[in-house]
Amino acid sequence: RPQIVHTHTATAGLLGRLAARLAGVPIILHTFHGHVLRGYFGPLQSKALVWMERLLARITDLIVTVSEGQRRELAGYGIAPLERIAVVPLGFELDGLLSCESHRGELRRELGLSDGHKLVGVVARLVPIKNHHLFLRAARLVAEAIPQARFLVVGDGELREELEAYARDLGLDGRVIFTGWRRDLPRLYADLDVVALTSINEGTPVSLIEAMAAGVPVVATAVGGVPDVVVDGESGYLVNPGDAEGLAEATIELLRNPGRAEAMGRAGREAVYPRFAAQTLLANVERLYSDLLRRKCQS
Repeated sequence: RPQIVHTHTATAGLLGRLAARLAGVPIILHTFHGHVLRGYFGPLQSKALVWMERLLARITDLIVTVSEGQRRELAGYGIAPLERIAVVPLGFELDGLLSCESHRGELRRELGLSDGHKLVGVVARLVPIKNHHLFLRAARLVAEAIPQARFLVVGDGELREELEAYARDLGLDGRVIFTGWRRDLPRLYADLDVVALTSINEGTPVSLIEAMAAGVPVVATAVGGVPDVVVDGESGYLVNPGDAEGLAEATIELLRNPGRAEAMGRAGREAVYPRFAAQTLLANVERLYSDLLRRKCQS
């Protein structure tokens, strides 16, 4: 019988915690990875989920979140008091992005773009919660101010055809490139001048962390866990959800001021590495388990 059961995500959290309780496992933890209690489901489903998580928290020794904002949010919903919620940031394999400058120019050559083009990218699933329509509206404003700007939509999903049509309707034919998913992240980020994220809600913004590790300045909507990663005006720019003009203005500022963009890229890299490195996550989880086992033995 294990001494610790640690569940992740809603379904596994429900079944795993109930099974662990029935099996008499001494320590039960559960990690919330996103802000799923609002914005993802309808009002009735969200209320039911809050009610269920409050009940499950009674059989959970410690709730874990991936950001401080999420910790405060769960406490606000009455899932558990703050003292029973710990923050353990996610970890990623970022080392390859720290030296991605060696790949500069490769993606541009592949796409038939020159060094004179300014590249703005968004890396996300093509689903409603990511709000690519906002990215495209801002892209039109950026293109009007900077004709040499081009926009990469990296990812795939249910909205691809709709978004391609929307880009054409906005007059962005030839300026927006839908690349699908790409595995060559160092090549991708090496040639992007700005990375945007336009989500309506967000847990830990993985694409922003990757971009920042690569030294690319970022612009994003201030939702969910994004402000826990990006400090507005220091390691990136934050705008209000739905603000196409603000998103465009921040992007134009970075494209027109290479010195500012470079400084913000450096600050971003310092902000996420080693904080979000895989080895940091492993050390944090090991420390958390050890502390819980020690406290259980003492009690």
